[in-house]
Amino acid sequence: MNDAYRQHVAERAEQGIPPLPLNAEQAAEVCRLLTSAAPADAEQLLHLLVERVPPGVDPAAQVKATFLARIAKREAQCPLIDPREAVRLLGTMLGGYNLNFLIEFLSVPDLAETAADALSHTLLIFDHYHEVLDLANAGNAAARRVIDSWAAAQWFLDKPELPEAIDLTVYKVDGEINTDDLSPAVHAVSRADIPRHALAMLEQRDPEARARIAELRARLP
Repeated sequence: MNDAYRQHVAERAEQGIPPLPLNAEQAAEVCRLLTSAAPADAEQLLHLLVERVPPGVDPAAQVKATFLARIAKREAQCPLIDPREAVRLLGTMLGGYNLNFLIEFLSVPDLAETAADALSHTLLIFDHYHEVLDLANAGNAAARRVIDSWAAAQWFLDKPELPEAIDLTVYKVDGEINTDDLSPAVHAVSRADIPRHALAMLEQRDPEARARIAELRARLP
């Protein structure tokens, strides 16, 4: 799987586009290998787990969240991920399959503070908010810290400040333009693969657009 994905990365790089994220089957294989990976492959596999699995409610995200939760609960072992790091990584998944686990860990003494940090910067909570609030009202100090952090908008205040000025490059197309110019219907099959689909943008309207856009990108600092 690792070799096949490396080949996929190389093929996409030749097209100037990023690789596709892992699917559920690939994510499961990465998790399996991480529990027994040789040192030469371990860092690469960890990179795939951390950076190449979609967040939220993608099927691969469920695989990742379950794997990290098992490490946090000490039901599985990974040489590169200890229980607290597993909880921290759960906090990078934006919401979805990670939420039940993070809320559960608010009541685990050695994981509660890490879970609170993770949830304090997670906004896609939806009805899980009431679970955290109930814990806080029941005297759970970590849950109370999460509620107070949300109320103070700490997730926003911790973000880097915007620069005084932002330089932009605009690609201007003369005349009228429609959605089929930007997303040609003849390439509809690739719409789910946004980087690949973007290669067809303006191909009928301006066959030189791709080369011109590449030239503009090359000028960016």
